[in-house]
Amino acid sequence: MSPSPPVRRLRLGLPRRVFSQVLLMQLAIAGGVVVLATGLFLAPLSNELDDQAMQRALAIAQTTAAQPQIAADMKTSLPTVDGPVQAVAERIRHASGAEYIVIMNMDGVRWSHTDTLQIGKVVSTDPSVPLAGREIMQIDNGTLGRSARGKVPLRDASGDIIGAVSVGIEYDSVRARLFHTIPSLLAYAGGALAVGALAAYLISRRVQKQTRDLAFSDISALLAEREAMLHSIREGVVALDRGGRIRLLNDEAQRLLGLGTEVVGKSLDSALGPGRTTDVLAGRVTGTDLVTVRGQRVLIANRMPTDDGGAVATLRDRTELEQLGRELDSTRGLIDALRAQDHEHANRMHTLLGLLELEMFDEAVEFVGEVAGAHRVTAEQITEKIHDPLLAALLVGKATVAAERGVTLAVSPDTSLPDRLIDPRGLVTIVGNLVDNALDASSGSPHARVEVVLRAEGRAAVLRVRDTGPGVPPEQRETIFMEGWTTKKIPARGKRGIGLALVRRLAERQGGGAEVGEGPDGGAEFIVRLPEALSEAPLASAEEVR
Repeated sequence: MSPSPPVRRLRLGLPRRVFSQVLLMQLAIAGGVVVLATGLFLAPLSNELDDQAMQRALAIAQTTAAQPQIAADMKTSLPTVDGPVQAVAERIRHASGAEYIVIMNMDGVRWSHTDTLQIGKVVSTDPSVPLAGREIMQIDNGTLGRSARGKVPLRDASGDIIGAVSVGIEYDSVRARLFHTIPSLLAYAGGALAVGALAAYLISRRVQKQTRDLAFSDISALLAEREAMLHSIREGVVALDRGGRIRLLNDEAQRLLGLGTEVVGKSLDSALGPGRTTDVLAGRVTGTDLVTVRGQRVLIANRMPTDDGGAVATLRDRTELEQLGRELDSTRGLIDALRAQDHEHANRMHTLLGLLELEMFDEAVEFVGEVAGAHRVTAEQITEKIHDPLLAALLVGKATVAAERGVTLAVSPDTSLPDRLIDPRGLVTIVGNLVDNALDASSGSPHARVEVVLRAEGRAAVLRVRDTGPGVPPEQRETIFMEGWTTKKIPARGKRGIGLALVRRLAERQGGGAEVGEGPDGGAEFIVRLPEALSEAPLASAEEVR
């Protein structure tokens, strides 16, 4: 019976995906902005409509007060329902659409009104302002309810104030205009909300793609995991933005480069200063496993570009492996030397045994002295010129191997190399490969000889290996450094053609190069330049100076 599928648990409450949360937040913001904008628009619109109504009432009052017949009729008639003042006021009211037009005398007694029962009575609101000669606009309550009012003084032909004119605009009509505006305003607001919702949806979809539809909790967990991973790994990590500025620097990178978190946001040139390390991290030097030096540390750097135009560089500390590398290479050199010496020692022992059996004791003593002296002289000559023990041991062993093969391995008198190599193992690999190739090329030729020249020029090291072999034709002087190229027979199980390719690769990783030309004896001369092979010379102490 097959197992039943797992039951998916439903999560109640708000959606947790970034897409959903961002969309809801943006819709809420857009809706709130639309409501707020609509409210902010309606408030001044209401005030503007009130002001327009009061201005209209004031204009009608001014027009009415400007009629000279009204002032004349007030002097010759009484405030009656069928009086001439009431007739003129009603004609103007109907023509202007006002709610009422009240004409009063100096005592506040009405001479006209929409409600004829109010004619002859005192007005319900204070008329002192217009009767004092000033105009006034207001929203006020009266016998006909709330209205927008305009009041002006009424003057006779001589300019004397004989009363006032009060005109009212029905406030319900003002409010009706406001309510009539709301549907169209809401339509515009709805359109704006729809556009905002569409924009929010598009933005949320883009956020969904960029966040890969993760939840906020997932992003927070990923960030915490990334921080823990970056600061716990034993490799230095340097993240750069598209402008070449440092964006991230983990703890190991701070230790290896001798920097602090204050360099975040700065360019590599300002944080590290000019040099090979800056060029490697900035991508101005290309390749993999590039060797660079920072202070007293030998670093291996790799750089990988990112999709946003930046890059991530990793740094590995090789300084701590130098002692192990020295011991391993020294052991390998010793094994090679012992293997050659074992074969040579057997031949010498056979020779010595023969001399003793022939009772040629003096010749035996002389033979032993020559053999011991020659070996001692060769070792002393090499160690006097090459002070790095690993490289000196290699050349002593190679000299023994060369002697067995009938080739003279000589160290040039011009050779001088202090014990300040940054990467001795790399130089041992280079020297070992070139000497082996030179021995192979020179073996079997008359007066076979291989010469090694190794000099220090400041912090640079220049290596020359010359042989008396057939040399390298000009058309092949570049192809011989290609991996897989060889003139030797390829064994059934194995691979050839990697020695010279490795030599050039090691030289280029240290910022140098390798080339081949014709030697002074007609053979080949390999030249390798390593610009930063040596560390800075230590300052002499006070006791050394004395």
